[in-house]
Amino acid sequence: MDEMWRKASYSSQQGGACVEVAEAPQAVLVRDTQNRARGHLAFSAAEWAALLSEVKHDRL
Repeated sequence: MDEMWRKASYSSQQGGACVEVAEAPQAVLVRDTQNRARGHLAFSAAEWAALLSEVKHDRL
């Protein structure tokens, strides 16, 4: 897979707590910028939307 990874907008600008996000055909992929070799998590579109909603509304 050749995903186009991008730094998440909620990542720290100081370089500490950063995650990257990529869209795959069946999932949204998330990985730790500083530990890319450790792999990624895959979320369905519905799961990703629910997570973002919880974060945006300060429920996490």
